[in-house]
Amino acid sequence: MNSLPAYSGARISGCWTLSSDGSGGGDGSLDRLLPSVSMGISPRKRTTSQCKSEPPLLLTSKRTIYTAGRPPWYNEHGTQSKEAFVIGLCGGSASGKTTVARKIIEALDVPWVVLLSMDSFYKVLSPEEQIQAARNDYNFDHPDAFDFGLLTHTLRKLKQGKSVKIPVYDFTTHGRQKDWKTVYGASVIIFEGIMSFADKELLKLLDMKIFVETDSDIRLVRRLRRDITERGRDIEGVIKQYNKFVKPAFEQYIEPTMRLADLVVPRGGGNMVAIDLIVQHVHSQLEERKLRWDMAALASAHQAQPLPQTLSVLESTPQVRGMHTIIRNKETSRDEFIFYSKRLMRLLIERALSFLPSQVHMVQTPQGEDYEGRIFHGKRITGVSILRAGETMEPALRAVCKDVRIGKILIQTNQDTGEPELHYLRLPKDISEDHVVLMDCTVSTGAAAMMAVRVLLDHDVQEDKILLVSLLMAEMGVHSVAYAFPQVKIITTAVDKKVNDVFHIIPGIGNFGDRYFGTDAPPDWSEDDLDEPSY
Repeated sequence: MNSLPAYSGARISGCWTLSSDGSGGGDGSLDRLLPSVSMGISPRKRTTSQCKSEPPLLLTSKRTIYTAGRPPWYNEHGTQSKEAFVIGLCGGSASGKTTVARKIIEALDVPWVVLLSMDSFYKVLSPEEQIQAARNDYNFDHPDAFDFGLLTHTLRKLKQGKSVKIPVYDFTTHGRQKDWKTVYGASVIIFEGIMSFADKELLKLLDMKIFVETDSDIRLVRRLRRDITERGRDIEGVIKQYNKFVKPAFEQYIEPTMRLADLVVPRGGGNMVAIDLIVQHVHSQLEERKLRWDMAALASAHQAQPLPQTLSVLESTPQVRGMHTIIRNKETSRDEFIFYSKRLMRLLIERALSFLPSQVHMVQTPQGEDYEGRIFHGKRITGVSILRAGETMEPALRAVCKDVRIGKILIQTNQDTGEPELHYLRLPKDISEDHVVLMDCTVSTGAAAMMAVRVLLDHDVQEDKILLVSLLMAEMGVHSVAYAFPQVKIITTAVDKKVNDVFHIIPGIGNFGDRYFGTDAPPDWSEDDLDEPSY
């Protein structure tokens, strides 16, 4: 990790401390878990953190931050170029780690942040341990209380931008709830917990390590208030647990890890000087990791190349050509545009389903004769629409696939960077086992389609089980998707040759969403700019 900005504070045990005496401590009790100080621990990359808000939104004094998405860190090859910057927050129980995390998030002012709490990864207790916990005799402040295997696995996936499922721990019943939270990667991931630095593998995942130092009396008062009001404990039980487990665990396992921190923050969330320092450093790291979609490179990468074999274009019969004539005509009324678009969608979906695997199946007709037919050879078919235009294709899919499951993805282009960004995601459970029909009405550069395919792959859908279906595509988009994902089948009714300087398909179909839903194009658009910027 790059060195932190200098600050006029004392340098202690390899970490920056702000107005703190910071005695490092350590009695060797962590040797089993921690690398020795003499090894010169170099900060490694990445960490994780959990989204505690339901829905995945973090409200700050300035704005609302979406906490379950991730930035478009995928290049034109469909591979991830950069990983999230991970901040690890450690400190004693009720030291104010979550408060510090939220103040960092608010001060960072970046759109994609995930906050992950170590509290979610307590082990499932046995019946005997449940009885101990009910008597306040179970030690939740010992490393053995945490499921480090699941935690490390989750962090590794999350830092790669993949979706993860986070267990939801119920502190009143000392068990995990049935439904787990689904969280996606982000620009910045903040992982907080009392044992954040107490495992060698976790340390390797952290880009920046911060220890939150708070007076023990303050921590005890906060813990009393939290456990009594939020977790239904009685005051005697809380004090008993504190004296028997919490205080000894802090002295043995937590306080010694202060020496591993890059920065020590006294007084927790009230120390805005420390938080400003952290934010400055994270911003410098994010600037180094910044990725821009190079549309010019995408546009020229496959010029004069033959169309890929994975592409299937609906036969241009007089009927298909006639429907294109109607929907491409700018004078066509909205009613006619919708009617003929739906007709084309039905033909397109029927064509797409012909690429699904099938097997021979014998049936007996009402006349008592055998008939050698075919049936779908797979577990399920799921449709996923790229909002909003892709949603218009759902009725056609439902009309030909009984009981089909539907998912939705909202990808919008950042007007400042030109990058596609994932803003909303709702996929059916167990989609990894399905054949997926990915629907978008127009594909220009292919950037949004590439991100949508990447999202499906991150949810363990097999690449050769994805069918990208679009009414109209530009050659540029076809080549981009096919190059990045050579096993994805691409089905469309027509392919146009050109894309203009603002990445609208030429001759195109216009802004499909506006024409279909009857919404007006932005007032600053001219008639020549009506092509939908469907990246």
